[in-house]
Amino acid sequence: MTRQTASAIIVMGVSGAGKSSVGERLAEALNCDFAEGDRLHPPSNVEKMAKGIPLTDEDRWPWLDLVGQDLARAVAEGRSLVLSCSALKRVYRDRLRAAAGGNLKFIFLKGTPELLEIRMGERTGHFMPLSLLHSQLATLETPEGEEGVVTVTIDGTLDEIVEAAEKGLSKIGPRSDSR
Repeated sequence: MTRQTASAIIVMGVSGAGKSSVGERLAEALNCDFAEGDRLHPPSNVEKMAKGIPLTDEDRWPWLDLVGQDLARAVAEGRSLVLSCSALKRVYRDRLRAAAGGNLKFIFLKGTPELLEIRMGERTGHFMPLSLLHSQLATLETPEGEEGVVTVTIDGTLDEIVEAAEKGLSKIGPRSDSR
């Protein structure tokens, strides 16, 4: 696989949207690697979130740079990669696009606040408390309408969501830019 055929995909959205579950299944369906973006958060970020303290941009920049390094490494090695990352703001997504050399697509997992609250309430063992959902929703700058973004509603089964993501990716083609 060459750099031109390697594909970098971020499964994005607020906490509780199913980024990890969808990302793992999508990577399996696409026969490529999956990486959990949350594993790259420094301990100080995890500690803040566990205490219910929202992250600031200053907290997120070093983490986003690590996510970008994972994307850039995969593309440079000619490997396709699906990575979960909230990517809440346009400036974050643009930073990640730059890191991946423009060869990056996003799957935006979209759900109602009520559904997201239910999903977060059902999770166990995750550091992100339900109290931070509203902070994330307030921070979210929807990527709908941005080039290279597929929006998938999360009100279906995991299989239905992954299938919708795959269909959406096939419609936007192998690369979302002209470089």
